[in-house]
Amino acid sequence: MKRTLGWMLGLLLAGSLAAGVQLGPRPFYLLDALEPGPLEERLAACAAARDDYPRSPLAIGHRGAALFFPEHTREGYLAAVRQGAGFVECDVVPTRDGELVCRHSDRDLAETTNILATPLAAKCRAGFRPGQRPDCRTTDLTLAEFLSLEGWPEGHDPRARRPEDYYRAAPAWRTLAYAPGTVMSHRGYIKLLEPTGVNYIPELKKAELPPGLSLEAYRRRIVDDYREAGVPPERVYLQSFDLEDIRFWRRYAPEYARNAVWLDGRYRERGFDPARPERLRPSMAELAAGGLRYLSPPLWVLLTLDGEGRIVPSAYARAARAAGLELIPWTLERSGPLADGGGWYYQSVAPAIHSDGDVYRVLDVLVNEIGVRAVFSDWPATVAFFDACGRRRPDF
Repeated sequence: MKRTLGWMLGLLLAGSLAAGVQLGPRPFYLLDALEPGPLEERLAACAAARDDYPRSPLAIGHRGAALFFPEHTREGYLAAVRQGAGFVECDVVPTRDGELVCRHSDRDLAETTNILATPLAAKCRAGFRPGQRPDCRTTDLTLAEFLSLEGWPEGHDPRARRPEDYYRAAPAWRTLAYAPGTVMSHRGYIKLLEPTGVNYIPELKKAELPPGLSLEAYRRRIVDDYREAGVPPERVYLQSFDLEDIRFWRRYAPEYARNAVWLDGRYRERGFDPARPERLRPSMAELAAGGLRYLSPPLWVLLTLDGEGRIVPSAYARAARAAGLELIPWTLERSGPLADGGGWYYQSVAPAIHSDGDVYRVLDVLVNEIGVRAVFSDWPATVAFFDACGRRRPDF
């Protein structure tokens, strides 16, 4: 009976998500904020001429649809699918009993769930105290305990006097209208997306591994969850900041490692300069020669300003593409209002960022001048709209 009910629910889910992409108002609000010019005219003409939009292979739902939905929750994942995302991301960490769940960090439960208002707060290494930051870890909970929690938008209030006020303090530009959400196991995420046809993009996170789970077993388990579910390798884009993870997957499961994505964390190194990619080790050519196909840096690494203050591709972007690497930058729609230059994600082009509509100017360079493979976004509808109306290059 349970198998039959699950099958019927799967058909209903697939039918509801196949009804069509629902962009909602935000892409058009951003269009209204875009300064007049050829790009604005092209996007506006397209928006006026069409009333439906296809699923976008360019759009990645970063942690779901985290601009307004709690990250890594069922509700956020389904929102990303309905917005036309071609990929939906699950950051993976282990539980105490060695199961995998979707969580950006093994140490963020106090800021992204309601754990502080539940009996499981007793399992936090440092519980709630006014003026102090709690330390609540997924790796200290069993899978069943983790799944009993509610997901909440990422944020915290260090001035909170009560536990529930601490985790209900998302930034002012977010909304709590869609909270709480349903937290997800990795296998649950796989099952949820299976009938949609959307691609999986799981990231193996650094974590304090629980007793009995070796690093090798952790690396194997993320692949095995897809194998056991019968997911075709071409729908899986394994990702990690650690090249050793990718090298392991090439040995262990080459069919699943073919689409592996290296999240390039070298921007954190002293002396990093996207204008001097020849200094990077491994070099772009060495990465490509080693079998890497997909490279994923922050947005700002791919962008710079020319002598007239226009946004153009960086030397890093040109070198990566010249070596044959596909680029997947992160993260659009994560900076809040862009009137102040866009913050960390736009730091290399801040003087050219003046309004929320400038996301389309950034996408124009990423898509039409650099030729990125896909873009992580906290609101994938924005990328799906641009893919349908702003792309001048053929699909990759």
